[in-house]
Amino acid sequence: RGFTILNDLAAVARLMTWKEGDDVLTNDNGRGGDVDSVEDGDRRLLREFYRGDEEGTSIDRVLVVDCDVHQGDGTSTFSRKPPAVKSSIATRDCADDDRDRILRNNLHDRLFTLDLHAANNYPHPKETSNYDISLPDECDDTTYLAALKTSLAKAFTEVQPQLVLYNAGVDVFHADKLGRLNLSWEGMERRDEHVIRTCVENGIPVACVVGGGYDDDARVVGRRHALVHRVCAKVWRERRMWSYRK
Repeated sequence: RGFTILNDLAAVARLMTWKEGDDVLTNDNGRGGDVDSVEDGDRRLLREFYRGDEEGTSIDRVLVVDCDVHQGDGTSTFSRKPPAVKSSIATRDCADDDRDRILRNNLHDRLFTLDLHAANNYPHPKETSNYDISLPDECDDTTYLAALKTSLAKAFTEVQPQLVLYNAGVDVFHADKLGRLNLSWEGMERRDEHVIRTCVENGIPVACVVGGGYDDDARVVGRRHALVHRVCAKVWRERRMWSYRK
């Protein structure tokens, strides 16, 4: 299970932490993660596909490490504290059991977000993530990697994640048309390697997805997107990970 068929990190996190009785796979304001139409039986199959069908399998804490140059504002809204949800439904004409359902399905204390993004890039205004790292224009490898290492260590210590979803955005590259940051190819490679090695060394499963990347030549963007796959393969070979499970 080294891949994801869902392209919305919030939806994946919601699915991974879904329990019997939860019936909504979207956040309170409808931004991102919207797979409401999935029936319970189908959710169960998807959950088993991702989590395994062993009895007692449980994932309660998912950390999203979002390194796209734009803040993942949709994902950030999923981890709002319950009081924010309570205030947002206070004016609604709904029954008590509906309020309880909305609060139960909130991902506070289940989904956590570490988001490294360009401070002056879209979106404006920004949402509040658990860990927001706003980076200045022309941020270079040294500054970026220092911020990543410090914030990732803090998030791992405090969250103790059982699963990491990693968005390896390549719009941080210095030649990206919309990025505003100034990472080199080697800087992006070191970024991906640090995230993946940190997960592997701590025994935490990590699912990597590509993100961002803007250029007139699709082949150029494709080559940048391939970088995270090459880094994963490198770590997999070095640690002989094919022997982890028999």
